Amino acid sequence: MPFKSFLPAIFVAAIMSTAAHAESVISVEDAYARSSGANAKAGAAFMMIRNSGDTDDQLVAVKSDIAVRVELHTHKIDDNGVAKMMEVEEGFAIPAGEAHMLQRGGDHVMFMGLKQPFEQGATIPVTLVFEQAGEVVVEIPVDLERKDGHGHMKHSN
Repeated sequence: MPFKSFLPAIFVAAIMSTAAHAESVISVEDAYARSSGANAKAGAAFMMIRNSGDTDDQLVAVKSDIAVRVELHTHKIDDNGVAKMMEVEEGFAIPAGEAHMLQRGGDHVMFMGLKQPFEQGATIPVTLVFEQAGEVVVEIPVDLERKDGHGHMKHSN
C-alpha cells in the first residue's frame, strides 16, 4: 500500500477506535422520557450515566431533533424556597468509575418546543456530548406512566 493511501487508513482506524472506546466507557442505564400530556410543549429525559473509565468526563451538551431546543437542566431552590428550573451550560461531571443520575426534581435533559407529542412506548433518539468520550447516541423510551423515581433500581449517587 503506498504511503499516501496508508495515512487515511490510520486516521480512520484512530477515529473508529475512539468511538468504540467512548461506547465502552460511558453507558446509559434506566433511561426514560416523559411530557405532561399530548399537547405539552416541553418534555424531559432522565437516566443514569455511568463512566466506567479511569478518566473524569463531563456531559457538556445534548442534541435531538424531537424539539426546537434541547438543554441540560437542573432545579435550584431560590431564597424563598421555590424550585426553579435552569439551564446548566457547563454540563454535568461524570467522575471516573462513578455515575451521575439525571432524575426528576434534579439534573435532567429538557426538550423545549416539542415538534411532536411524546407517545407511550415510542423512543426518542438523543445524542449526549461528552468532553472526553465524544458523542454517545441513545434511544430513550417514552414512559408517560412512570412515577417519581427510577423504577426499582438502587443507585449510590
